[in-house]
Amino acid sequence: MNSINPSNSTNPTILLTFDIEDWFQVENFKPYIPFSSWPSCELRVEKNTHKLLDLLDQVSNQRSAISCQRRKDNGQLTTDNRPENKTSLRQRRLACPVKSGSHFTGGISQFRQETEKEQKSMKSCESCLTTPKATFFILGWIAERLPHLVKEIYSRGHEVASHGYRHNLCNQESNYELKKDLSNSKKLLEDIIGAPVFGYRAPSFAVNDHIVEAIEGAGYSYDSSFNSFGMHARYGKLDLPQNAANGLAVKLSDTLYEMPISNIKLGGFTLPWGGGGYFRLIPFPLFKIGTKFILGQQNAYLFYFHPWEIDPDQPKVNAASVFYKFRHYVNLSKTHSKLSKFIKDFSHCDFITCSRYLKQANSL
Repeated sequence: MNSINPSNSTNPTILLTFDIEDWFQVENFKPYIPFSSWPSCELRVEKNTHKLLDLLDQVSNQRSAISCQRRKDNGQLTTDNRPENKTSLRQRRLACPVKSGSHFTGGISQFRQETEKEQKSMKSCESCLTTPKATFFILGWIAERLPHLVKEIYSRGHEVASHGYRHNLCNQESNYELKKDLSNSKKLLEDIIGAPVFGYRAPSFAVNDHIVEAIEGAGYSYDSSFNSFGMHARYGKLDLPQNAANGLAVKLSDTLYEMPISNIKLGGFTLPWGGGGYFRLIPFPLFKIGTKFILGQQNAYLFYFHPWEIDPDQPKVNAASVFYKFRHYVNLSKTHSKLSKFIKDFSHCDFITCSRYLKQANSL
């Protein structure tokens, strides 16, 4: 097994990854919210995911405007500078039928509908946009109910990857059920976007060498499930090389790479620095210092996050333990602005998808 390091860009690289699941699907709440009750829970993931999508657009507005103006001044940009085989976001959404329901009643999202003026502006400047791109690991249960959200993510230029179907821990499933979950969730997403799905992330990072073999057998090109922080009971372990050089991706076989969550290693200790609750809990100045440290070591950083982490108004699970409630609800009201500041403060970095990172290393 060998590590790889993309050399196409000298800029540091940040991989933003989002696990698309809702507030009632997290592992800590499973004892209080069984799978059978999910259909009766308030679905808030679409609204929160749109907040993340819009945030990625908003933080890059100034960079995009400057880039477009420079190209106009150089005579490089006209209204005909459009990528081939592109359709408008509205056309993509209309192509995705959605079943009527109590929350969502149309193929076009109620949370984001661009105007004709916005469409024309997007087309004329599409080739010079510097919008950060991210990877969205989408739960199959969500995708089945909100296929238009999956298409929205894909139409905005982000990567669609799999988070399994119903958020079961991989190490608690039989071989048959695991293979079925891996294959079915991949096919579901591919049918929605009409394109291959390359990546997978195990719920709660519960992965091991046997599970990785099943991931490879299901046809994925990379896994992003390994979190090296050893003090979390659910996190799994993988036999990865200890002397990994620069870069994030680790070659496990001829057809599969591992993209581990980024943590800080100091001596014999590992500090959890990849995002999620740790991002919400650690003061931003300190988190920024740690991220710079990781970038200084690897020239790349992989961050994970969930849509419910920017939703302070989500229903409260009062039956949960004090510890679980603290872990889930801490600093929810501050996290949207904190994430915005994080992306802005690292604007000198390249924000790209996991697949693009691997393609730059000639791996996909």
